[in-house]
Amino acid sequence: MRRFLLITWTMLFYRLDRFLPKALIPLHIRILLWPFLLFPKRHSPAVSLRLALEQLGPIFVKFGQMLSTRKDLLADDLADELAKLQDQVPPFAAEQAFAIMSTSLGQPVEQVFASIDREPLASASIAQVHSAILNNGLEVVVKVVRPGILQVIELDIRLLQRLARWIERFHPDGKRLHAIEVVNDYRHTIVDELDLQKEAANTSQLRRNFIDSELLYIPEVYWDYCSRNMMVQERIHGIPVTDIAQLQAQNTNLRKLAERGVEIFFTQVFRDSFFHADMHPGNIFVSRETPENPKYIGIDCAIIGSLSEFDQYYLARNLLAIFQRDYRAFAELHIECGWVPADTRVGELEAAIRSVCEPVFEKPLGEISFGLLLLDLFRTARRFDMEVQPSLVLLQKTLLNIEGLGRQLYPELDLWHTAKPFLENWMRERYSPKSLLKQLQRQAPSLLEQLPQVPDLLFNRLSHQQPEQAAQTKLLQSLKQQQKISWLLASCCMLSSAVAITLLAIKLF
Repeated sequence: MRRFLLITWTMLFYRLDRFLPKALIPLHIRILLWPFLLFPKRHSPAVSLRLALEQLGPIFVKFGQMLSTRKDLLADDLADELAKLQDQVPPFAAEQAFAIMSTSLGQPVEQVFASIDREPLASASIAQVHSAILNNGLEVVVKVVRPGILQVIELDIRLLQRLARWIERFHPDGKRLHAIEVVNDYRHTIVDELDLQKEAANTSQLRRNFIDSELLYIPEVYWDYCSRNMMVQERIHGIPVTDIAQLQAQNTNLRKLAERGVEIFFTQVFRDSFFHADMHPGNIFVSRETPENPKYIGIDCAIIGSLSEFDQYYLARNLLAIFQRDYRAFAELHIECGWVPADTRVGELEAAIRSVCEPVFEKPLGEISFGLLLLDLFRTARRFDMEVQPSLVLLQKTLLNIEGLGRQLYPELDLWHTAKPFLENWMRERYSPKSLLKQLQRQAPSLLEQLPQVPDLLFNRLSHQQPEQAAQTKLLQSLKQQQKISWLLASCCMLSSAVAITLLAIKLF
């Protein structure tokens, strides 16, 4: 309750009521809040919102970071002010940071680092970063978790959980929204972000996935100095992705840069099923090398998303259906994968989707906002009791961030032109003979492990069927005696088939 009152007080103190149309505030609430609305308007609306989010803590700062990437949806002054939440949150004292480092290292920081800056290089809602030089001369950055931040996050999560329970209990769409599940998933995500050991592991995995890539560079982690509260990583010297003036000064190919951002996202989601889910501009830089063939640098891999093969498959097919304007397939897929009730009328859902998409597709491709289209589709799907898929929430947020960033770099970004060929190629490769062979090879050890159990399973199944004739009893005994022979023959068949398929694949590919 204290946290709720603090949030309410902060919002009133900074007069965030300015963002709400009066028509949305019931009269009795306006009367109740009237004395508080006499507070002076100390800052502009944009500055007030940024200061309020900073004061309220990490969950609110994350919300502001996400909003800041959508300059196509916000006024310029508001987007610019919220962008300061990406790496300009007020820092905590250097003494506290150094004390955390010394505790984690088990020795004073002066013995580990040849030098370390007291002023942080960047400061965000969860942690802050100091530049340093190791005793071996390597330039590094040291990331340290804010002290006491877990308690603030837990209070906010409990408040969100209570709100989610109210939504599911009283809101007409409560069950469909899966609010409790979404909040619980978010709790796991943000609590994991406090464990820098997990972030270091995510960073190492993402680095391996793109180790020789022209698209993305991930800095190296120095594991000898990492713990839950501290992480040491290679320092990079790229250009902040939002510094358009500096990018233009070195003749960066901005169109290619924007398109590569989309390509990186889809590669992470569909090739690796391991995607950076916090890609706000404060975490993205551009290499100063080869500006005509620009390369991204990614940092802060604390929040990582992944999809099951089921979600990958249906997401790819749904996106392709939209790209191809095949609304019938889109509607059928939503029913097939259980995203809308099984008794939904395909024709009605198809017509509703068409009414949303056709006006959008009549615009030039460069003017189509995929983010706005997604929001319109969700509003339409509400009529058909479409359920929110918690596993896709992180992905949807990341896709909105990527498109917003891409349009800042290159306003004519054609997300459709970049994404459609990628998805078509992915679908072809997924079901190619070569891919099927790889799946067979991956599953062969498991199949061979289970193969000896097949005769026993068959014997047990037949044993429980109460044989009516003596011949059946004799057959069961015979099967039991021939168990080893059956297993041997089956194993030989499977191995010979695998060899034949392998030889065929070698010949074809």
